[in-house]
Amino acid sequence: MDCYPLRFTPLYKERLWGGEKLRTVLGKDCKGDRIGESWEVSGVPGDVSVVAEGPYAGRDLQDLVDTFGAQLLGQAVLDRFGREFPILIKYIDARQDLSIQLHPDDALARQRHNSFGKTEMWYVMDADPGAELIVGFNRDVTREEYQQALDAGKLTDLLHYQAVEPGDGYFINAGKIHAIGAGILLAEIQQSSDVTYRVYDFDRRDAEGNLRELHTEQALDAMDYQQKDDFRLEYSPKANQPQTLAATPYFTTEFLKLDQPLHRDLASRDAFTIFLCVSGEAEIATADGAACLRRGQTLLIPAAAPWAAIRTHGCELLEVTV
Repeated sequence: MDCYPLRFTPLYKERLWGGEKLRTVLGKDCKGDRIGESWEVSGVPGDVSVVAEGPYAGRDLQDLVDTFGAQLLGQAVLDRFGREFPILIKYIDARQDLSIQLHPDDALARQRHNSFGKTEMWYVMDADPGAELIVGFNRDVTREEYQQALDAGKLTDLLHYQAVEPGDGYFINAGKIHAIGAGILLAEIQQSSDVTYRVYDFDRRDAEGNLRELHTEQALDAMDYQQKDDFRLEYSPKANQPQTLAATPYFTTEFLKLDQPLHRDLASRDAFTIFLCVSGEAEIATADGAACLRRGQTLLIPAAAPWAAIRTHGCELLEVTV
């Protein structure tokens, strides 16, 4: 396999709650004033990413997985996940609050949807003053208490609101009720799944005047009703020293704050590597090529690449592997 840094054409998703920051802040070439998501690396059926440049331009991610297997994914990844690309990378712009929602775990998602579950993490790139996330409950609740509050239109009284600032990281395990609040721009790293159980949407209507579908019954068996202070990702950025931001069974994310070049030894990783630029810019090089990486851009390094050289005078990167 030609192991140059792979850039994919973003898949832009118009959302009821979306805005313009993907274009105005991250410089994305997207049109419309309600673009809520940019899918950067996706193997989700129906939304598979296509290579934007280089020898594999025009070929999609699933084609590369089927053709190159372990050279792209890593043998350990192939053994564990087969030929399903295991993670999904997005940038999300919330001009309005997202719906209050949760996601099923692997067992329930496989049983109901033949899909991975959805565990995810967020890295906040930009936030308006006073912006908040909803992350879990503010106390332990019973299934009955939850249902009563939902029926009475008082669900928000049970939820934990978390003020955010750029640079904050959050871990959202399957089953945790949550919502991204208005004014937040973030990077999302998640299992490769588009299964969402929406439980409350502030009674909003779409362009045709319709209420969006809720998944009230499906959510009941998927929800974690306990209050858990387990969502804040604690890390201490140190210049030119990778810091672990999240280590989960599904992905590991390192935070790199760089003001000088850095060589990354990937030979023992046995997995692909994805770089997201959350600040500044860099050039990422392998033995087979190099690509520029600006804020809001993403590159994938195939598993067969033994190293990656990061050349920069100043950037902040998320480095993701499985």
